[in-house]
Amino acid sequence: MKQKSNVKERILDTASRLFYHQGFNSTGINQIIAEADIAIGSLYKHYQSKSDLLYHYLEQQETEYFANLDDYLKDEKQPLKKLLKLIDYRIKVQEESNCSGCHFIKVNAEIGRGDKKIEQFIVAHKERQRDYIKSLVDEISTVKSFSIEKKALQNSIFLMIEGAVVSASINGNTNDLKEVKKTINQFF
Repeated sequence: MKQKSNVKERILDTASRLFYHQGFNSTGINQIIAEADIAIGSLYKHYQSKSDLLYHYLEQQETEYFANLDDYLKDEKQPLKKLLKLIDYRIKVQEESNCSGCHFIKVNAEIGRGDKKIEQFIVAHKERQRDYIKSLVDEISTVKSFSIEKKALQNSIFLMIEGAVVSASINGNTNDLKEVKKTINQFF
């Protein structure tokens, strides 16, 4: 049983690396099979199609993203510092990936609305990120007042962070994420 699990993990790990660095459309099934060192039957035993593999890749990325974020923020109790540290986390992720961008934005840019299941998963992931920011701003609002309507502030912060992640992948640096952090400090 352990061998089967290892094959499935090896397929997903290989596909994840290739999808992220080459893109979904540029990654062929034959390349995944060769680099995972498996038989074609093994791939289809564990994943129904390349799209199914992509869906599992996104599931894995979401699980890792939120688990790592929660771990990164676990010791911070003050909501404003937690929000600023969330941006530090996004900076860290971009720097560790050599500013390769967001897994979900990259897949969305490649396949758009061509696969409803993937599209819905990406939308749900981004909503979960938005909700995370919303909850932090809600916490901050219990101790600070804002000069801007709370919902507008929540949306602005989410959009600034997302835009800065895209900018990081375009410019190859995290300067705009650092500017977002400075801007958020000015809001409060």
